[in-house]
Amino acid sequence: MRQVLVYHGEDGYWVAECPSLPGCVSQGQTREEAVANIKEAIAGYIETLEEDGLPIPEERFDALLLAV
Repeated sequence: MRQVLVYHGEDGYWVAECPSLPGCVSQGQTREEAVANIKEAIAGYIETLEEDGLPIPEERFDALLLAV
């Protein structure tokens, strides 16, 4: 399980990023496409770490929704 942030980017695309995996970012024309793309990006990121014998970072982020 990974925490993922999804937001509407300035270029009109949806952006999805996984903060616990530095640089693991994807996008899509729709929110659903961005989510599907980040799932694939996360899987590839972890697979590459495993192939290279590197440790997989633990999930260390927690998100809150605050009313201000």
